[in-house]
Amino acid sequence: MAIHIRRREFIFTLGGAAAAWPLAARGQQPAMPVVGFFSSQSPALITRRIVALQNGLKETGYIVGQNVQMEFLWADDQYDRLPAMAAELVRRQVAVIVAAGGNVPVAVAKAATTTIPIVFPIVTDPVKGGLVASVNRPGGNLTGIAALTIELDPKRLELLCELVPSARVIGALIDANRPEADDQTQSLQTAAQTIGRQMVVARATAEHELDAAIASLAARKADALVISASPFFNSRGDRLIALAVRHALPTMYQFRESVASGGLISYGASAVDSYRQAGVYVGRILKGESPADLPVLQPVKFDLVINLKTARALGLEVPPTLLARADEVIE
Repeated sequence: MAIHIRRREFIFTLGGAAAAWPLAARGQQPAMPVVGFFSSQSPALITRRIVALQNGLKETGYIVGQNVQMEFLWADDQYDRLPAMAAELVRRQVAVIVAAGGNVPVAVAKAATTTIPIVFPIVTDPVKGGLVASVNRPGGNLTGIAALTIELDPKRLELLCELVPSARVIGALIDANRPEADDQTQSLQTAAQTIGRQMVVARATAEHELDAAIASLAARKADALVISASPFFNSRGDRLIALAVRHALPTMYQFRESVASGGLISYGASAVDSYRQAGVYVGRILKGESPADLPVLQPVKFDLVINLKTARALGLEVPPTLLARADEVIE
């Protein structure tokens, strides 16, 4: 199976030409550790997060290209590539593995090695997912940041209905590939009942299904839409934004990036800060700390972001109370 390592796409963030050196050339610098990063996503989508990861490393004294190197492998949402990527990093005996893009890459990395430390930037419920023994004492060779992605879906629904109070039927797009898809669906259904709304659900497993899924929700008279937490959906943000515009659906997203790209509203922990914290953990591990002793971190701040231009295009007037609570308003 071909493995795609796109070093050149990150030279500008990774310390210049040194970042593009192949591992074989580094025999001249045996003391310089290598951090292996692999993700289920594509590089262009998370450039800001990679910069944040490096900033976290800097906080612990590690600068890419000077005293640490990084190797990047990207699955481009083709999950069948992940096992070979993890095996490649293990074969290269990298000092630390950063497994990104949700729970699946982390589980793949865990299956690939019990000795190389693994840090995850964003996962959902790592204890329930079998990634760590406990949040406070992870045990084993994994630790990182639990971003409370799915857990926030009910709050996102509540905020969306506050922005669109006339919405009686709410559509939900669920990533059927996620192991938590059924829990996610049930959580949203329960939340909708609690606030007196009807929930209609569409599931998708691949990009070619997105158009039909959103169209089916519009056909079922959805007045607004929640894009559920999913690395796959995050990777298809522009496509989903375009579909929401096509069907004039006020839509809630997981991360700020979608709102900055023209989406209506998002609520969640900062993915950029989660990657920064992951970088700090990588640095601490490089200095000799054990992942077994580094507690899984959980976000304490969640950002509400609203795009006023998109709201006006949809004919929505943002309630002043909601506007006042927004952490960022994009004009």
